[in-house]
Amino acid sequence: MEDIVIIDNILNNKSAGFKALIDKYQLLVVNTCYGFVHNREDAEDIAQEVFIEVHRSLHKFRKESKLSTWLYRISSNKSLNFIRDNKKNSWFQSLDILFSSEKNTGKVIELSDSENNIPDNIIENQETGKVINEAISSLPKNQNVAFTLHKFEDLSYKEISEVMELSLSSVESLLFRAKKNLQEKLIKHYKNS
Repeated sequence: MEDIVIIDNILNNKSAGFKALIDKYQLLVVNTCYGFVHNREDAEDIAQEVFIEVHRSLHKFRKESKLSTWLYRISSNKSLNFIRDNKKNSWFQSLDILFSSEKNTGKVIELSDSENNIPDNIIENQETGKVINEAISSLPKNQNVAFTLHKFEDLSYKEISEVMELSLSSVESLLFRAKKNLQEKLIKHYKNS
């Protein structure tokens, strides 16, 4: 079902419209939230809040951007609010989260089956995950939002600029600085290790 039809059905109080919206975008919303909080249950809870907000605010949607862009923005904001409200200092909670995310498969570190069974490699990868977690968590807010949307949600620079309501050059600058900051933090960590 096309987004415009879904929106019109919801605005005209047709129950099938909201079900169609959830069916079409639930995975996108949950994965976006998960990209920020790295906990499946929290991501699902936040996703529910996102859809409640969408239901409340759909009449305000201007249709100037894609519905998915609007959902990314609400999902990002709700996730950041959750992190702030719960004072979460860590993005990756465990090795399982780091390596089992559907969206992240092969993105961060990919191990062959034989390497997975070596205890030293498991411990080393847990430590690597913690270091990456700390580095990402320490980025300034806009840098970590842009980095997360780009690296974990595979959004283009243009899509990120729409979600964050920034110019394309601002997004490019944020991502450049985020990568530079991460590189510096990781180099510093490994030099001191």
